[in-house]
Amino acid sequence: MIRKAVRFLDQRTGDAPLLRKALRYLFPDHWSFLLGEVALYAFITLVATGTYLALFYSDSTKDVTYHGPYAPLRGQHMTEAYHSVLDISTSVRAGLLIRQTHHWAADVFVAAILLHLLRVFFTGAYRKPRELTYLLGLGMLMISLLEGYLGYSLADDLLSGMGLAIGYAVALSIPIVGANLAELIWNGPFPGTDAFFSRMYIAHVFLFPALIAALLAAHLGLVALKHHTQFRSEPRQTQRKIVGVPMFPGQTPRSLGLLLVTAGVLFLLGGLVQINPIWLWGPYHTYLSTNGAQPDWYLGWLIGALRLVPSFDLTIGGYTLVPNPFWGGALFPLIVFGFLALWPLAERRWITHDYGYHNLLDRPRDAPLRTAIGLGMFTWVSMIFVAGGLDRVTVMFDVDYVTMIWVFRVAIWVVPVIVGLIAHRVCIELQHGEESERMRKRAEHRAKALAETTDVI
Repeated sequence: MIRKAVRFLDQRTGDAPLLRKALRYLFPDHWSFLLGEVALYAFITLVATGTYLALFYSDSTKDVTYHGPYAPLRGQHMTEAYHSVLDISTSVRAGLLIRQTHHWAADVFVAAILLHLLRVFFTGAYRKPRELTYLLGLGMLMISLLEGYLGYSLADDLLSGMGLAIGYAVALSIPIVGANLAELIWNGPFPGTDAFFSRMYIAHVFLFPALIAALLAAHLGLVALKHHTQFRSEPRQTQRKIVGVPMFPGQTPRSLGLLLVTAGVLFLLGGLVQINPIWLWGPYHTYLSTNGAQPDWYLGWLIGALRLVPSFDLTIGGYTLVPNPFWGGALFPLIVFGFLALWPLAERRWITHDYGYHNLLDRPRDAPLRTAIGLGMFTWVSMIFVAGGLDRVTVMFDVDYVTMIWVFRVAIWVVPVIVGLIAHRVCIELQHGEESERMRKRAEHRAKALAETTDVI
């Protein structure tokens, strides 16, 4: 039956050569290449669970009184949006499982993209002819961060309300266009109107997922056209040789298995590990400002930046040109993503002067300067990320918060430089060690050959 079906389609479409070529496509067999697939399967889980949640969510900010099954909140006033998320968590069949799985999938999706980005950066996989593929992946990460921020903001609990207040302050702080931009997004002064929640809802469930899907499709298409990069090893020491596992029967079962494992782990996390218990945070009211909750991990670096920047506004002639939230909330992420986007061009023009095609990956030690700068940048962002949780350190260990903030304000400029210098030195020493080992083996080989020649004589 399968043979007849294939023959029927081939006779009418002529797709046999294309199908044969697709089935023979070679995939690299190194585990790190699976990080991209994990991100893909987490995104599929996000779409599936998000579709279910959309059936029960209401994007209205109309004031209602809660009379549901969760006793501590009965009689409290809240928006219809928060009320609907409470109902999903407490009354809808499998609602809490799906909501928590959706949340965990978002965290894993961003984490997989970030780990994939680190692998691409430190191995030089962004070099010609894959610059556009790299930029598409970077754009996907940026949109995913914004999509996640909008996702947990839709609950309209105290955590998301505080996050939206911070976002409004950051948008308002952008020079020249900030006030008009905030007015446009929020449809008025904070906390905005029903129109703002409707816009946020449409962006989260339609616009940004469609954009991520388009970027993902373009990214995978370019990967297929240019083929995967490969790690250096003895059988493949050439830029023109492709070595790997064919799509079928090699890669397809592994990918299906990874899809099932990824979805299974995410559903296990959703069912067994609590995340974002909105019933504990309570509904958002503008007169409330704290509850002990923390934003998702992928926004911690922005919270840390906002906390570390001293109280400084750029003021000229009595007019505040650049308010304080701009430095940590807008300029800092712009610097980070600007560095990532411009690094391939900067490395090619001013460091390596290498304009050739590259299908083989570098080990981090093979590019000491890239590794040093990359680790320094990663350390800088990581320390700022840690600073976002210093208030929890104060609560748990009774360490003075102001002192820790000042220590980090100094350390974020010193420690990354030290890490970069150490990394550069380690790479150089590893290269020298390998060169010494090659020379030793070469000398042993010569000595052995000389001894064999002497024996013959």
